[in-house]
Amino acid sequence: MSRAFVKEQDGVEELPDRLISEHPNLVTAEGLAQIEAQLARADAAHASAQAAGDRGEMAATARELRYWSARLASAELVPPPADNAQVQFGAKVTIEREDGRKQTYRIVGEDEADPAKGSISYVSPLASALVGKSVGDTVKVAGSEAEIIAIG
Repeated sequence: MSRAFVKEQDGVEELPDRLISEHPNLVTAEGLAQIEAQLARADAAHASAQAAGDRGEMAATARELRYWSARLASAELVPPPADNAQVQFGAKVTIEREDGRKQTYRIVGEDEADPAKGSISYVSPLASALVGKSVGDTVKVAGSEAEIIAIG
């Protein structure tokens, strides 16, 4: 790695910071708790690396501490939706694709998104297409159409 990409501090090389999204850091209550838990894990891992004198691990955990500290500082807690008339941040929405498959997703913040577990980031193309729509509306999804059949 080029020396231009690291700086030395107290004999430990710092890794470049993780990229932080340009989008507002909207979070659900669960997302905020996840960020806090990640920060606590990073802090514990950093303390462990310091105690072991592992300079490489200290650099890696310091990087994680910087990232999660920044994400916590910029977090904007969004209360749960007051109604289910339209798809909005924090809502659970069920769509039915043209082939009959039904899928349910919860629209959440970037750090808590996990499509395999049914949560998608509010900045994802699918969430962007869904937000503001109502039951019965159709949206373009991966080159085909899907109908919103439930909002919860």
